Amino acid sequence: MNRLKLLCFCAAATFAIAQPTSGSAQPTAPTVQPKDGSAQLMAPSDVPDSIYVGGKMFHVQGLAIDRERGYMYFSFTSQFYKTDLQGNVLASIDRVQGHLGAMTLNPEDGRVYASLECKDDEIGANISKKLKVDQIERSSSVFYIAIIDVNKLDRIGMDPEKDGVMTTVCVREACEDYRAIVKQDGKELEHRYGCSGIDGVTFAPAIGKKSGKKYLYVAYGIYGDNGRTDNDYQVLLRYDVRRWGRYETPVTFGNIHENGPKKPQEKYFVYTGNTRYGVQNMAYDPYTHRIYMAVYNGKKPQYPNYGLFAVDCSKKPFKAPLKGVGYEEEEQKQLTLAEDGLYDEASGVHGWYFKWGSTGICPLGDGWWLISENSKNKDKTNNCNARLYRWSGVPECPFEKSVR
Repeated sequence: MNRLKLLCFCAAATFAIAQPTSGSAQPTAPTVQPKDGSAQLMAPSDVPDSIYVGGKMFHVQGLAIDRERGYMYFSFTSQFYKTDLQGNVLASIDRVQGHLGAMTLNPEDGRVYASLECKDDEIGANISKKLKVDQIERSSSVFYIAIIDVNKLDRIGMDPEKDGVMTTVCVREACEDYRAIVKQDGKELEHRYGCSGIDGVTFAPAIGKKSGKKYLYVAYGIYGDNGRTDNDYQVLLRYDVRRWGRYETPVTFGNIHENGPKKPQEKYFVYTGNTRYGVQNMAYDPYTHRIYMAVYNGKKPQYPNYGLFAVDCSKKPFKAPLKGVGYEEEEQKQLTLAEDGLYDEASGVHGWYFKWGSTGICPLGDGWWLISENSKNKDKTNNCNARLYRWSGVPECPFEKSVR
């Protein structure tokens, strides 16, 4: 396993386009090929190999791209940035109340949808301390989808309250699971399913269908806790945002609202083994018809603790009992992991070891991706280098870095 991890961390090996070395052993050929049978397409000419933004207080949480308009979007926890495709900052939102996380561009309305957590745990406490604001209480902890009207962003330092560039919709299902106290093996446990909030978001078709209208999928954060067994699933909620106009609420500092749909359209479980804080970033890729989930590796010894998983969206959801969740008696809807990555026979889990992606993954089409490589400076400020990668499909090294 350690050898496989090392191989994949070396997936940062560059290519232009990679060719086999004569006489050398080669990895297994990619299992995912262009759907029309054509040769591998060249790198997109409108996207550079690297888009860099740096020197921020908090680390990068997510990114999105609007290739049609030539913009990139970055979340740095308490700030949101709009840049051109060379990384020049064109506009920003400061003073975000809470933890602004993963994000995705809605292709229908052109707005960015991002997870926003306002909570009482150590993550919330750290943000409050750095921003020098009061920490929120547990009873007031709440999770939103922040909807950012990026077309209105025209200058640096815009205010989410005064400038009308952001609305929020409450993810009430996640709030209920976060606040819940459940009984497992005679013990009381906080946070149903280990829910720590929300993070990964993406737009994708209905699971089991290749086309049709797109829905917003929202992934839970899941606490990494080796002492419990009910936290070994990723949890995905599905919503139709076309009905969200009645819930969208302007930002008012100090105002905690719960305007949002009472229940999601669907609630899915994906068996991966425990991870630290669940799905950090999530993206639907039409090229492979999968939802990719990038995580912080878990620590439970009975699991392979991959850093990247993918839901096979061609497989319909199935109902089955949840393993290790003693308080959940009914069968729940579950999703199937793609089978062409590495496979851990003991747990039955498929996935990949890949160093990057937990701070941002963004598919560009035809197997090309922008993937965040985050770093920290000596003065403790943070950077994001959004690098161009190509999906290889090789189990040990799923992505190859582009250099032109």
